[in-house]
Amino acid sequence: MTAGSLTIVNAAVFDGVSAELTEGPIHVSGGTIVEIGGAPRAAGEVIDARGGTVVPGLIDAHFHAYGTELDLLTLESSPLSYVALAAAGRLAAALGRGFTTVRDVAGGDPGLAKAITRGLIAAPRYLYTGPALSQTGGHGDPRPGDQDLCSCSSHMAEIVDGVDALRRAVRDRFRRGAHAIKIMASGGVVSLTDPIRVPQYSPEEIRAVTDEAARRGSYVAAHAYSPEAIAHAVENGVRTIEHGNLLDAPAARLMAGHDAFLVPTLAAYDAMDRRGAELGLAPVSQAKNREVLDAGRRAIELARAAGVRIGFGSDLMGELEDEQLTGLRLQVEVEGPLAALRSATSVNAEIIGRPDLGRVEVGATADLLILDGDPFEDPSVLWAGPERRTVVQNGTARRFTGSAHWR
Repeated sequence: MTAGSLTIVNAAVFDGVSAELTEGPIHVSGGTIVEIGGAPRAAGEVIDARGGTVVPGLIDAHFHAYGTELDLLTLESSPLSYVALAAAGRLAAALGRGFTTVRDVAGGDPGLAKAITRGLIAAPRYLYTGPALSQTGGHGDPRPGDQDLCSCSSHMAEIVDGVDALRRAVRDRFRRGAHAIKIMASGGVVSLTDPIRVPQYSPEEIRAVTDEAARRGSYVAAHAYSPEAIAHAVENGVRTIEHGNLLDAPAARLMAGHDAFLVPTLAAYDAMDRRGAELGLAPVSQAKNREVLDAGRRAIELARAAGVRIGFGSDLMGELEDEQLTGLRLQVEVEGPLAALRSATSVNAEIIGRPDLGRVEVGATADLLILDGDPFEDPSVLWAGPERRTVVQNGTARRFTGSAHWR
């Protein structure tokens, strides 16, 4: 028996790509998958999957650890100590759902990342951009138009205008450990003063950001809804389009030609439509949400037809965080379980540049999710609760005991 080893028996295996399931067992040592198939072997821990399916640990490519409120002004005026403590609960809950990696595309900082690395809180692997970059009056500017307020905090977004200021901001984010850079390239739902379709930032400003990121071996993700905003971002070097609900066929072809990814976030719009009013979502935001709600599904279809690679994100704010798995259901409804699972595993791993994640194969990191059924025969196992799944993170089974607590 090998210390730090794990064997999963009585399981079918989805490798992150293939349409056909294979047979286990899966053997793990030192946090790495060392063998799939063959005879069961002695290990430090043996998990009986009881005929279930092992899939790669899920990856949420549009997560907001600091998204503690639907109201941006309330969020940005909250003390960072409170926001960070709330973020710990949001991260632990995401891990319980089977998301072993998240990409935080508006927030995060070295302190939160250090707490995760040192094991102070239970959390997925955490890749952050730091506060998203927003122009004055853009998506991410929390100030209402009829009040003169100081937007002094920058938990999720920072107002930065001009080429030189943007270059400094990007360089400082990389100094502080950012995985990538996030910009706001169009209006948004929860911001109050910006039309949703209008492109934001000038070409020169976006190119300054993408140039700085490229020279660091990184990339830029852009919040963008309309075809003109998507084209504006992609033509100036943006690599991932977040949301993209109002995408049309020409913009989809442009994305494919520039090898850009689409990260849809269907859960956010569905949840805001059902629950936004009761949670105090501003009327202007409710109206914006209705504009993009149904279009999100069509955007995925257009992107797929054009050959755009499609990831998966949730983008859930405030109390809506518990809708994360609803996003999987909605994406399955559009594309079926195979495409949706690929999006949330191997495609998202490609987006974040981690070929060791999002796969169940020899040599891959042992971030795994054990489901209690076959997701191709019964896709509902993908969005069942934590009590119906086992999460393996870096080769260690994580036991969820409820209320975001782990052992």
